Amino acid sequence: MANTSLFASLRNRLAPKASVRNEAGGLAYARRPESVLALYAATGCLNGTYYASADEQLDYVLQLSAAADAGFVAKTAVYARERGHMKDMPALLLASLSLRDGESMQRAFPRVVDNGRMLRNFVQILRSGRVGRKSLGSRPKRLVRQWIENASVEQLLAAAVGNDPSLADVIKMVRPKPADAQRAALYAWLIGKPYEESALPALVREYEAFKRDRRGPLPKLPFQYFASLPLAAAQWGELACNVSWQTLRMNLNTFQRHGVFEDPRRVAEVAARLRDGRAIAKARAFPYQLMSAYNAGGGLPAPILEALQDAMEIATRQVPALDGEVVVAVDVSGSMSSPVTGYRKGATSKVRCVDVAALIAACIQRKHPGARVLPFDTSVRSLRLNPRDSVMTQAAQLAALCGGGTSVSAPFAALNSERAKVDLVVLVSDNESWRDTRQGGATATMREWAQIKARNPNARLVCIDLQPVATAQTVESADVLHVGGFSDAVFELIAVFAAQGGDSARWAERIGSIAL
Repeated sequence: MANTSLFASLRNRLAPKASVRNEAGGLAYARRPESVLALYAATGCLNGTYYASADEQLDYVLQLSAAADAGFVAKTAVYARERGHMKDMPALLLASLSLRDGESMQRAFPRVVDNGRMLRNFVQILRSGRVGRKSLGSRPKRLVRQWIENASVEQLLAAAVGNDPSLADVIKMVRPKPADAQRAALYAWLIGKPYEESALPALVREYEAFKRDRRGPLPKLPFQYFASLPLAAAQWGELACNVSWQTLRMNLNTFQRHGVFEDPRRVAEVAARLRDGRAIAKARAFPYQLMSAYNAGGGLPAPILEALQDAMEIATRQVPALDGEVVVAVDVSGSMSSPVTGYRKGATSKVRCVDVAALIAACIQRKHPGARVLPFDTSVRSLRLNPRDSVMTQAAQLAALCGGGTSVSAPFAALNSERAKVDLVVLVSDNESWRDTRQGGATATMREWAQIKARNPNARLVCIDLQPVATAQTVESADVLHVGGFSDAVFELIAVFAAQGGDSARWAERIGSIAL
């Protein structure tokens, strides 16, 4: 008889040896450096996570950035901003380039710094000293100055909302040259210097006049310009219909407190704005943000809550139509209870990783009613979802299971015990598996996946990470895709991979193909 340990089976050949440990102490595989950087850029918010502090994340990202090709770092910053809709991480990557490759930084700058918030983030990170300098430097200073000089009045007024640093601080640092008397007056107004009111832009003159006499219509300015003023209920209602979509979503309870929703007409107007598909797309809204607004709005009128559910259906319509036998494995272990954007004193999101994982699963089942959803911790948990329920309802049912240890291999083992037919498995996890690890060899997840592949040669696996981690439970290959984040870009990658498999570009390859 042949030596069975010498002549390995297909299953063993598909299960390479794991060589590292994850943060939970479990056996794992190291990711490629480019994939790690991409994952941190798409999921890292520079806040503490279940296993790592904010400082540890920051230091690790700077190490990754320094070791990677400067061009790839610049493209990753662009991807994280344009497709991942991130804020802090793209600014950090851009700032990290300021000392090593000014040309790459300059090419990426206009696509990363696309509004005043991003401008202030970039300046804050540079002046913190964490990337190796405490001054802006000549090229960054010139780019910041040009942004201010070329910005519209509306862009500058929006940029003036916020501190640390404020736009006034930035203007004092870079000293933009006013093109005319109006611009000179505007800069003076922004930094608190004497100005000629008649020379101010019309919008600013309207605001100054409104502060003196609040009986007129509200100027079309950001919400924060009026938050501290004593407005009447009717004016709060007018404000609710004029603020940006994101500001409206974030301040529904504020408008409720000020009596806006006592007027049925305003309720109908706000509900219509919330479910406006074009406004949702323009706002680059994350589905989890809608979930947060819905969960926090228990006292809101029913039409507003219904509009938030409608907005969720619109925001998640990027979910691909998938063919064949689809399984979504959702990690509901204890570590998934951490906030999806990390811990930050005074600003920690109430939305947990498990909420977003459940949301992804519910969205897929919503578009593909035949999909099986397998929630797991150390074993597969029993739950039957109704595909006709709303995304919000399904996600809440899944998230309610959160707690316990982690065995990422559990749903794969369950499929093998059934000898199930599988075409696509979507795994949503933080990859911190530890209950199913061995002293050596392949991870349990990879061994179970190898068995699925032996039985279903055309099966494909998509591993979605919601937290920035350097290890994985599977090895990326022609049939295994690693992707991270919680924007609609994830669904786009799933759709392409499900259709093309090994012929589709890897996540890092797609980032590398961005033209600067």
